[in-house]
Amino acid sequence: MSVRRIAVSAPAIGRLPPARHLLRARDLADARYAEPLTVTDLARAAGLSPAHFSREFRRTFGEPPHVYLLTRRLERAAALLRTTDMSVADICMAVGLTSVGSFTTSFTRVYGASPTAYRRAHPPAASLALVPPCVLRLRGRPQHRTFREDGRAARP
Repeated sequence: MSVRRIAVSAPAIGRLPPARHLLRARDLADARYAEPLTVTDLARAAGLSPAHFSREFRRTFGEPPHVYLLTRRLERAAALLRTTDMSVADICMAVGLTSVGSFTTSFTRVYGASPTAYRRAHPPAASLALVPPCVLRLRGRPQHRTFREDGRAARP
């Protein structure tokens, strides 16, 4: 009776397929875009060398990792420009970029308008929804609550 052995290659044991590693790095870029991430940090999260990671990331997602990270940062900056009154410099720093000039250039290239022009073109929703001042005053007043006024029954 002969015993047949099946050879298993060592790299296949205990490793995830490369696409899973790339998803881990992409998730890291999505979650921590405001931190000073580099391609080396993302490659480390994927468990690949920086050069191999960049090639595989581009092949899988269609753009290099640094472009993907910049795109996420610019998307978040656009959302902050639409929804907050933070200064452009503060938004630049909040999304993980360090140079306001480079931020403005990149933002203009992607969105077709400077950050300040983009903000002007997208006024806040509060300016579009007209609420009568009497309603604003009524809803804006603090609600004074006294003991047991919140509707709970008194304990016996």
